[in-house]
Amino acid sequence: MGQQQLLLIVLGVIVVGIAVVVGINLFSANAIESNRNGVISDLNNFGAMAQQHYKKPTALGGGGNTFTGWTLDANLDTTAHGTYALTVSAQSITMVGTGNETGDDGSAKVKATATVTPTSITIAKNN
Repeated sequence: MGQQQLLLIVLGVIVVGIAVVVGINLFSANAIESNRNGVISDLNNFGAMAQQHYKKPTALGGGGNTFTGWTLDANLDTTAHGTYALTVSAQSITMVGTGNETGDDGSAKVKATATVTPTSITIAKNN
């Protein structure tokens, strides 16, 4: 083989190698973002369930304008996206969702925190 052909083969191998590394990095970033979005979606759904409990009269099994007594079903505290922990008070709930994927910083799992009040659901991404 000529020197030019060897150079083209080496250059082709380098380009393919770089493409594989970039593809793996993109896949990993997509998995992290997808997991974070899933945790946030779950927190929104749980927040809506909590607000529904808050607004429902006690005679119908609700909270009667209080979050006290609302709990997350045992089937829902762990989902395909992650695990969830609650801190319930009379007029607000703080929910922390911990995802299954390692976050952007590489040292901790994906996390998001939701604060639920009678009129709003506020979500903050932790990492």
